Amino acid sequence: MAERVLMKGNEAIAEAAIRAGCRHYFGYPITPQTEVAAYMAKKMPKIGGVFLQAESEIASINMVYGAAAAGMRVMTSSSSPGISLKSEGLSYIAGSDVPAFVVNVQRGGPGLGGIQPSQSDYFQATKGGGHGDYRMIVLAPASVQEMASLTIKGFNLADKYLMTAMILADGTIGQMMEPITFEDAAIESYDKPWALTGTKMQRRHNIVNSLYLKPDELEKKNIERYERYKIVEENEVMYEEYMMEDAEICVVAFGIASRVAKNAVAQARKEGIRVGLIRPITLWPFPKAALRKAADQVKSFVCVELNMGQMIEDVRLATECTRPVSLCNRAGGMIPSPDQVLESIRSAQKGVN
Repeated sequence: MAERVLMKGNEAIAEAAIRAGCRHYFGYPITPQTEVAAYMAKKMPKIGGVFLQAESEIASINMVYGAAAAGMRVMTSSSSPGISLKSEGLSYIAGSDVPAFVVNVQRGGPGLGGIQPSQSDYFQATKGGGHGDYRMIVLAPASVQEMASLTIKGFNLADKYLMTAMILADGTIGQMMEPITFEDAAIESYDKPWALTGTKMQRRHNIVNSLYLKPDELEKKNIERYERYKIVEENEVMYEEYMMEDAEICVVAFGIASRVAKNAVAQARKEGIRVGLIRPITLWPFPKAALRKAADQVKSFVCVELNMGQMIEDVRLATECTRPVSLCNRAGGMIPSPDQVLESIRSAQKGVN
């Protein structure tokens, strides 16, 4: 039986990254993710790795770019405004088609906002993050265990598809402690013949670059990149269904909001309301097919979010507006209570009847 250890969410990410083969970390402290950097600062020198607290978030993401171009498993972590500062570098990484791993433990916003948990960076993560045509794989853990397992998964996916994988967590998951195991998750290995490792005069020079001055050449690169993204959408969607077998109402939630929503769904079932839950684990690629299938069964959707309503747009797109979708939300660092979600389910039930 695997050993269970009690860990904070942020520390679970850092330990999982090390186990996944990450030996290069570049970052900058910001609440509520500072424990990731602190853990790396303590552990990396002991295993022959590199920890560097950069002079800024902008510097750290460009260090990630450099290490990724050399074929290293590399990561950075930050929180909302810090990720905004990294956005130009994220676009360069995407435009160069190199793998990288990024963690965003969200705080309330916009601006400096507050240090309480939020999900207000959904648009930023799932619609790109920086300028230009590109995507990132976005993973949304709902437990400390998933903070660890999705970190390992993220490194594998980044290497497999030559793109950035991001953990999009909220401050609650980052700060909470739960018992977890570091199960024998498959650490996948990929050849990187494109990496800048020095030719030793035995091969042609590799070039990692995101600048294309000829528009037809850039168009070709963008089309090729989106063909790869299509493969990701076809093969890497992850989600959880809960009590959906006979549901007439479907609640959609991710991260800490899904844990609150699951409690509300269980209580609503006790009241005789036929309600279920779909929890997206990959926010991109989004589980469109699962929601489209649910729309053929249920009569309405309730979207639970820690923002002013962002994922709800993707739910409406996925269901092609064939069913009403209502929003149950709190913002600014507030978390909806199970009772608030339950009341939204009751309201949706009245609409069904």
